[in-house]
Amino acid sequence: MLFSDLDGTLLEHSSYQWQPAEPALRTLNERGIPLVLVSSKTRAEVEFWRQQLDNRHPFIVENGGAVYVPEGYFPFRLLGALERPGYQVVELGRPYGELVSALQEAAAEAGARVLGFQRMTVGQVRRRSGLPLAQARLAKQREYDETFEIQGRMPPGPLLAAIERRGLRWTRGGRFYHILGDNDKAAAVERLIGAYRRQHGEIRTVGLGDGWNDVSFLRLMDIPVVMRSPLASEIQAALSGARITSRPGPEGWCEAVLALLGCEASSEVVP
Repeated sequence: MLFSDLDGTLLEHSSYQWQPAEPALRTLNERGIPLVLVSSKTRAEVEFWRQQLDNRHPFIVENGGAVYVPEGYFPFRLLGALERPGYQVVELGRPYGELVSALQEAAAEAGARVLGFQRMTVGQVRRRSGLPLAQARLAKQREYDETFEIQGRMPPGPLLAAIERRGLRWTRGGRFYHILGDNDKAAAVERLIGAYRRQHGEIRTVGLGDGWNDVSFLRLMDIPVVMRSPLASEIQAALSGARITSRPGPEGWCEAVLALLGCEASSEVVP
């Protein structure tokens, strides 16, 4: 089964196109192989992309803030799951309001200037992310993770240390920093791996990602795959046995998945 990041991985970094990955997506569907989306995006955003991709599997939002499992997907209830319309939801993150307040407190302590999504207008989110306006609105519907920029030329170290002193975590994706609670993508992925094993027995896992916020869940994978990027070699060095795709974005994603499925030459994914 596959666990995949979205931005810069299945989606092209600037255009957000996914269509080059369509042959691999079609092959996964034909073989009945689950594709779990593991993203820093909000529930509303991931639901949009699941519709575009015709994906009906569980998904993980906001850097592991919550696991969403379609109702009836597993023949059992997940431990600690809440019932939401159409889903079982396992919440692992802290409430959004607490994170917004903690970020402002940490910034004041560190003497740093920050701008988070909560204070950005939809237009500002659109300009900084490159998202279409409608998707920028979805990106502001955050529940478990505040996304932010550090303003000016101040080094990030003092601010990040102030966040950690509050018992919170931070991570960095392709564009932004994130402040979150005691959760990450790995903790959420572990919950789903346990559920799949409970239903199917032993499974083989493949993970694909492009950012430092993907490293935690890629470490859990039988086959971790790093997308080609300027950071790829550094991220690969942080992972045991990771492979790097020959190309970035959905083109590399497609080649890697097809190669791992035995549909194309294994040279498409290089050690």
